[in-house]
Amino acid sequence: MCGRYAQSRNVHQLQLAFGVPEQVVGEEADPRAWPPLEELDPDYNISPGRPVQAVFGPPPQGSGEAEPGPRSLHTLRWGLIPSWAKDRNIGYRMINARSETVAEKPAFRSAFRHRRCLLPADAYYEWQLLNKDGTAEASTSPATDPQHRKRKAKAAKKPFSIHYHQEEPLALAGIFERWRDPEVDENDPGAWVWSCAVITTEAAPELAHIHERMPIIVPSDRWASWLDPSTGLDELTHLMDRTPVDRFDVDEVSTDVNSIKNNRPDLLEPVSDTEGDEPETLF
Repeated sequence: MCGRYAQSRNVHQLQLAFGVPEQVVGEEADPRAWPPLEELDPDYNISPGRPVQAVFGPPPQGSGEAEPGPRSLHTLRWGLIPSWAKDRNIGYRMINARSETVAEKPAFRSAFRHRRCLLPADAYYEWQLLNKDGTAEASTSPATDPQHRKRKAKAAKKPFSIHYHQEEPLALAGIFERWRDPEVDENDPGAWVWSCAVITTEAAPELAHIHERMPIIVPSDRWASWLDPSTGLDELTHLMDRTPVDRFDVDEVSTDVNSIKNNRPDLLEPVSDTEGDEPETLF
């Protein structure tokens, strides 16, 4: 799964990294038709419900044979709220969508077909379980492991940061949705909530010792296909199998990241750096 990640780049840096034309932060827009863009503080421990930045694909420009518009950057709430939901808190249970079922599940299928995005990240965090006897085992998902809660409660958690070798952003595969809050007047901008989920898949063998799931990372040469609403299901399925794990570094990091109260740049620093050891790599 993906339950925590870090993102420290500002709007300008993200626009350069993802080929997004410059936009005006805080630009007035109809929240019913277009999500906002806010300048967010660096967040080294993003948790569900937090605002996150997302890259959208090129929208249609006019009608007929007009060329599509450019990519754009927007600020969403992490935790997808389906359009039919009665309560926004459902989003806390929908931070991830499974690649195996995202095209069929009622909560995700429409967004997957029409509203895909990229969620920039410096790194994402994952936790390995440490048993009392000193052995380690991969964390599991509640969707596949009936003993998930019991197993998690009995073990300590060892956090890892997963990121590219080079200092470039990960592009988490995401979907987004618009939700109308029935308790807020429709003329109030707060009546319209734009939210997102990260799509996950079975962990690659190189990462399966930490957690049985991993977020899908879209390589840069496939960004355009992922963001294009006309991309077919077969190609999307192929894209979801293309996470470039051979380009990843895996660092054990401080258990300070276990608490969302901690939010500092040094959360990404390998603990081995302070112990004089070499950082762990995949290969």
